[in-house]
This record gives sequence, structure tokens and C-alpha cells, in this order.
Amino acid sequence: MAIMHDRPSTRKIVLGRVAILVTVGAWSMYVVTTVMREFIEGDARTLRFVLEAVSYLLVVTFLTFSALMYLTARQGALYRFRDHVRVPRGPLDQHFAGDYAHAITVLVPSYREEPDVLTKTMWSAALQEFPAKRIVLLVDDPPDPGDPRDRELLQFARDLPARIATELEEPRARLAAGAELLRAELARAAAAGEDRVDAATLARVADDHEFAADWLEAKADAHPMTDHMDAFFADRVLVGLAGDLRLTRIALDGALDQGASPPPERVQQLQDRLVRIFTAELTSFERKRYASLSHEANKAMNLNAYIGLMGRRWSVERTADGDVLVPTPDGEPCDLDVPGTEYLLTLDADSMLLRDYCVRLVHLLEEPGNERVAVAQTPYSAYRGAPSRIERIAGATTDVQHILHQGLTYYDATFWVGANAVIRRRALEDIVERQTVGGFEVATYIQDRTVIEDTESSIDLGTHGWRLVNYPERLSYSATPPDFGSLIVQRRRWADGGLLILPKLSRQLRERRFRREPVLRREVMLRVNYMASIAWASVGLVFLLAYPYDSRLLSAWVIGAAAPYFLCMAADLRDSGHRASDVLRIYGFNLVLLAVNLAGTLKSLQQAMTNTKIPFARTPKVRSRTAAPAIYVLVPYVIVAFSAVTFYRDLTAHNWGNAAFAAINAVLCAWAIVAYIGIRSSIVDVALGIVGWLYVPERPARRPAAPSGDRSAATDGAPRPVDWEGILYHGDRRLGRDVARKNDLRRRVSPR
Repeated sequence: MAIMHDRPSTRKIVLGRVAILVTVGAWSMYVVTTVMREFIEGDARTLRFVLEAVSYLLVVTFLTFSALMYLTARQGALYRFRDHVRVPRGPLDQHFAGDYAHAITVLVPSYREEPDVLTKTMWSAALQEFPAKRIVLLVDDPPDPGDPRDRELLQFARDLPARIATELEEPRARLAAGAELLRAELARAAAAGEDRVDAATLARVADDHEFAADWLEAKADAHPMTDHMDAFFADRVLVGLAGDLRLTRIALDGALDQGASPPPERVQQLQDRLVRIFTAELTSFERKRYASLSHEANKAMNLNAYIGLMGRRWSVERTADGDVLVPTPDGEPCDLDVPGTEYLLTLDADSMLLRDYCVRLVHLLEEPGNERVAVAQTPYSAYRGAPSRIERIAGATTDVQHILHQGLTYYDATFWVGANAVIRRRALEDIVERQTVGGFEVATYIQDRTVIEDTESSIDLGTHGWRLVNYPERLSYSATPPDFGSLIVQRRRWADGGLLILPKLSRQLRERRFRREPVLRREVMLRVNYMASIAWASVGLVFLLAYPYDSRLLSAWVIGAAAPYFLCMAADLRDSGHRASDVLRIYGFNLVLLAVNLAGTLKSLQQAMTNTKIPFARTPKVRSRTAAPAIYVLVPYVIVAFSAVTFYRDLTAHNWGNAAFAAINAVLCAWAIVAYIGIRSSIVDVALGIVGWLYVPERPARRPAAPSGDRSAATDGAPRPVDWEGILYHGDRRLGRDVARKNDLRRRVSPR
């Protein structure tokens, strides 16, 4: 897809407004002509009918509200696409010219990533043309894995930054030397009173652009083409950047042919841009090597651990529990120096950035009026050419969400989407929570209370008066799950946590009213819908599927309220490079995910009642198929069977509307099962689920641990050495669990 969105026509914008009016009008007419009429004029006023009517109206109202919020966000996106003007190349280069003060740290959290996936992500970050960039691979693998494959992945992640830095050194050295030579020549010319660049110097700058483009294209040609993501990396990341540089070469050649020259400062900017593209500091960091850092198994704490170290110098001290990091005073040698930067870029390990992502988003943050913008991002799009149907349809939903997120910014209802974002460090310092755990300070910048940490952090930032902005271009792409099993892990995590964050939104609104900041009704409605719509849409769909509502409650006005939503989504899919008919496939896709969304909602309720964290489940990123839990495979079959029975029952009872609804659900869900899960895969996953339920592995008998130094604890009769470091470090925390063990220790130690 093109980086820039097509400028919407006036006709499209007007039709979007009409769609909103039709939705509201149809729902109002339904309430008046169907529900109220049945209560006022109808002869069926039994308790059952009243309860059915109220519940049906609630379901229709909530689903219509979600459709209305979709249309509202979409309309905001159309306004932004119409009004957006891309910043030209010249002002960008001018903004970052000379001694630009700020640097950016790119944080790539990873956990047992496939080598080729991780490599492409790191390269897309390394080739960003930012003046000073530091790329840190946050390796979250266990530091001493037992599995040979895990050891191989860990070693690859440790070595990857150095390999990329080595490969970048050759072009960087040549281009940096050219930049220094150019700077010296321009200084001599300025001293001699010349205000233009001579032809030989300009030709050398053009040759450097040719060299850089050739280097990138050679790397693209040598890159192995395993899947569609490799094709994207070669074409859009490498060749796309090479195309930009060749375009500059064409412009310089044109100036030479015409006997003209850009101003000297502009030529210097062009040469410096080449150097910046190939200059990056790359390193890795493993928080699990240090006992003083949080080891919580989630992406948020992986990021928090490193952010908390930034801007300070640290020394490593050995303890009985392992290495710990302690601050190092200025002027003394240290083991770890973590520079602080004004900006952070968080980038998922399966995502890629286009060439000018950093400069455009940081330029946005530094424009006048954006001083209180904390996060700038481009909600990611899906890679094209996915081999599986489920990956393609999941990508279609991602592309639609990209449009909606652009609309949320129009109404100041932006949410942080965690795959990629440029973050102002000062904003994180405003929302940090510090606590002491085991004698060590743990700083939490990005909350890990829920598994959708980016959504909760959006509310935290708003509470402190910060804003978030989605940049209206396609500058980032991310992978979608390639099979049903991995999709379940992702979507269940997305469905969990939204309800828990709603109280925080209420507190944010109170804080903003106290500061006398304007709070628009549409912003509140869009935020509530974003966080809670999965819950009420899933519950509402269950009611519509399972309960035999009175046929008198069904009306053409309900269809009229839903029609604009489906028609506009079909148009959005077509505009994003998909087929308009994919709107039906997405409906079937949501049916097979119904149990997944419900499970996420129930997890939210469980966490609310028990006040315990739900474990963070990472989306599997493996080439082999991920097995799906049997329950999530069986539920779609139950939906098909129940819908078929409902269709037959309503058909014989001449309830044509209910029969049509049941038939549509049965057909689309059955098609989704075949296309997205697969009959054979369903059988395998259910069989694995049954075996896993019946099989109980034999566990070896656990032997109680003996105190240190106990002769009976050693199998060979030799005494085990006393853990003197543990005693001195922990005191009696380990050994003082009961009086007998204390006395035993005293007896053995006292003779000495």
C-alpha cells in the first residue's frame, strides 16, 4: 500500500455523514415503531415478553452504539486524510541539520524470536535516518536455557547487534569520510567568498548517493526470500530507501547538467543524511541476568527494567542471589553506562518501520503546539501476500483498525498501540510508579496490571495532561498470527483488561474537569467503546445466537441500523487493498473467535474479583502450527449446529427473519471453520486436548531439602558445604523456617 492515504472525495465524506444519520435514525425508529408500539398497542404484555423486549433492546442498542462509534471514528479519519499535508523532504532535513541536540533510543523487546524475524526488525530500525540513534535489543530469554534450540536462539540474539554494526561499518566509514571532506571544502570555499558548490564536489556527493543505493539494493538481492515478510523487507525497507537516494542522485545530476548547484548548506544536509542512515549504536540487554531487576514475564516490565536504568551509570555486584546493579557515583569506573535520551521508540520484534518513521514523528513532536504530546505513532498495517487465509483476514481487520485509530486522534481519543511508538521520556517520568521490592527499587513506567499495557498507559498519560497522536501515514507494519492457535493467544489477550481500565478513565475525566480542560462527549464515547465493546458485543452476540426471541421484536429498522456499518466497512476494506466481500468473511471470523473474546472478558472479571494479575501470554512466533485449545475449536462447531437447528425450527414456524439470521450464521461460521481452522487441524487439536485432559504425567517424589552442611543430604556421604554467602546475604530468611533447623545449624556452627 502507498505510504499516503488517498485523499477522500467530498462525496465520500458526505456519504459518511449520511451513514451516521441513518444509523441513529433507524435505531430511533426501531425503538418507536417496534418496542414502544408493542408495549402500548400490543396484546402480549406477559412478563416473559417484557424481559425479552428489554434484553433485545439492550443488545440492539449496544451493538448499534459500537457501529455508530465505528462510523464516527471513520469519519474523523476521512477528515484527517483530507487535511493532511506531508512535510516535504527539505524542511525535514533542515530541522535535523547541524548539531541537532536530541537522540533516540530504540527498544526492541524480544523473547525467543525466530532469527530471521528479529533480523528484519533490527535492520529496519538501524536504517532509520535519525541523527543519533541507539538500538537496544531487550532479550528476555532465560539466561541459561537447557533446551538446545533455546540456547541457539539466545546466542543469535546476543550476537545480532554486533553483526549488524559490523555490516554497517563499511558504508558508514566511506560516507563519513565524504562528509568530512565536503565540510572542509565548503569551509574553504566560504573563506574564499564563494557561495556555491563546484561541479566536482557536487558530483562526488551524487556518487555517494549512488554508492549507498547500490549497497542497499545489493543487500536486498542477497536477502533470502522465505515468505511475504522477506519480500516486504527487501522491497519496502531496503529498495524503498535506495529509491529515495537514487531520486536525490537524479536531482543532483540534473543540477550538474544545468550548470546549477543547491546551496552549500543543503548539499551538506544531503551528505549528512547518508551518514545518519548508516550510523547506529547497537547493543543488547538481558534484565534476567540481574537479581535487582523485575523478572515479571511480560513485555511491559521488560521495557520498564531498561527505561529505569537510563541516564545513569551502574556497577555490578555479586550476591548470593546473583548479580545486582547498584548506582555508580560520577567519576568512578562503572560496568554499565546507560545513556538517557529525550525520545524512546518501542518496537515489537515482529514489526518493521519504513525509512523516515523516526524523523517524521519526532518532527511532529517538536512542532509548535505539540509540547504536551507524549506519544506519536503510526498504527501498524498488515504485510501483503500472506500465505494463509486466516492471516490475510486478520490482516484485513488490522488495516481497518489502522483507519479507525486515525479517526480517534481527530476526536482526541487516541490510544497507544504497543507495536511501535515514539515516546517523550518526560511524559513517562510523569506517570512512573516506584516501589521497593526485596530492597531494590522497581520503577514502573508502563503499567503491567493488565495484559494490554499500552491501553492503560494511554489513560495514565491523559490523567497527567498529556496527549497522544496517530500520524496519518502508513510507516509501520507488523505480523499477524499465521494460524488459529497463535491467533487465539493474541485475541484473548486483546479482549482481557479493557473493563479493568474503565475506572481509570473515570478518574482521568475527573482530573481533567478539575483542571478545567474541555472533555468532549464523543471522546468519552469512543474511549468507552474501545475498551468495553469486545465485552458487550460478545455477550450480545451470544444472546442473539442462543435465545429464541419473539419474532415481533425483529424489524427492518434493525437491519437499517446495521447496514451503514457493513457498507462502510466494505468500502474501507476495498480502499485498503482487500475485497469488499471480506466484510462477510470478517463476520464469520468473529463468530469463530466468539469463545476467545468471551474468555478474555471473563478473565477481566476474574482479575477484578480476585485482584490478581493475569499472566501475560506472548503471541507464538513460530513457523510450525500452534495447536489451539480444544474448547475454542469445538465452540464454532456448536454455533454451526445450533444455528442449523434454529434455522429449521424457525423455518417450520414461518419466522422468516429469525430463520434468515440463523442461516447466515450457520453458513458463514461453517465457511470460517473450513477456511481459518481447517477440518484436519480441528480433529488434531481436539484429540490433543482430550489426551492432555486424560493424561496425568508421573511426577517424581519430592525430597525435602536439607539444611546446608547436613551430612545426610549428600548422596555420597560427604557433607555439603555451608552456603556461607547465602547466610550472610539473607540472614535467617532461608534457614530460619523452624526452630529445629535453627538449633541444628547452631550445633554445627558453635564448635568453630
